Amino acid sequence: MSSSNLVSLADVSESIRYGFTASANVEEVGPKFLRITDIVPSSIDWDSVPFCEIDEHDIERFELKVGDIVVARTGATVGYAKSIRQEVNAVFASYLVRFRVDPTKAEPSFVGIIAESEVYKSFVQSRINGAAQPNASAPVLGSFQFHLPSRSQQLRIAQILSAYDDLIENNQRRMELLEASARHLYEEWFVRLRFPGHEHTEITNGVPEGWERKSLGDCFVLKRGHDLPENHRVPGEFPVVSSSGITGYHNHKKANGPGVVTGRYGTLGEVHYIETDDWPHNTALYVVDFKGNSPRIVCCCLRNELQKVKSQSNNAAVPGVNRNVIHTFKLLWPSSKLLAHFDDLLIPIYQQLRNLRQQNEKLKSARDLLLPRLVSGEVPV
Repeated sequence: MSSSNLVSLADVSESIRYGFTASANVEEVGPKFLRITDIVPSSIDWDSVPFCEIDEHDIERFELKVGDIVVARTGATVGYAKSIRQEVNAVFASYLVRFRVDPTKAEPSFVGIIAESEVYKSFVQSRINGAAQPNASAPVLGSFQFHLPSRSQQLRIAQILSAYDDLIENNQRRMELLEASARHLYEEWFVRLRFPGHEHTEITNGVPEGWERKSLGDCFVLKRGHDLPENHRVPGEFPVVSSSGITGYHNHKKANGPGVVTGRYGTLGEVHYIETDDWPHNTALYVVDFKGNSPRIVCCCLRNELQKVKSQSNNAAVPGVNRNVIHTFKLLWPSSKLLAHFDDLLIPIYQQLRNLRQQNEKLKSARDLLLPRLVSGEVPV
């Protein structure tokens, strides 16, 4: 393929724009408000994306259309990108940059796959000079170059790789259903108190027999994550877990697995169960002492307690909570026998979650290996 086919993301974009500055709101006060935290997962969960207030004349400037590409320009997830694949009434936040591909110059679905690839993410992160607070301007984000094959080849490549994305999204939906089942079971047993045998259990002052009223800090202990500037991060086997989940890998660990990590702010209520040893990032809190309790149960408990806080922080621009405050939360803690019974039900659910995550990692690796070979013509389309 000749050098004349080499183009940049900016070259094929008809417009490039920084996002809109506003506060997120769970109430439907306007269009959906897409943020960095919403584009980090493998697919955008539009149901969880909040809303924002915006004047009518600003909507046209910041609206999202099918084929648009949004890229994180700051923070630990700088370079993460998503292509908009469905019609939705949404605008994008100020820490994102929108690239709108010119359909006369390139196939938007093809360029979207390029931008979502690990190659693009690695390119962006190599351009931020190891800054402790990484930032990338729109010109830097748009300077990424790639080979642009013929229009028919672009469409074919997009179709081939979209099949991988469809499988990944299907697995992601299955994972969401499994996580929902664990969450609902926890709520049924330990919030609504409809646990096995509840009909015959005496309750005194709201406390079932065999249960205790405790502070959360008596059940498990949280600690702030550890600093890890980009220029100190050496590729390795241990996941780096930030407020939005796994954002890279390092050759050293700070916590033993399995572990539980949650965001300190912004992504309040999102709790990540990490199977392996890991490095909890300073944007997160992690459980440093499970007090003998199952990490699976702690994960369910912490998610439930933080959702309460999140519902009370609806109007906060960046909702957050201090770990010392979390430790003071009061809750009913079940008997060890009931906890063991509940954990037995969680084990197969978490095993399925692990299998699906591993499948998705393999699919993503295969997709990212195939992409440059398809584009270069090494693998015919």
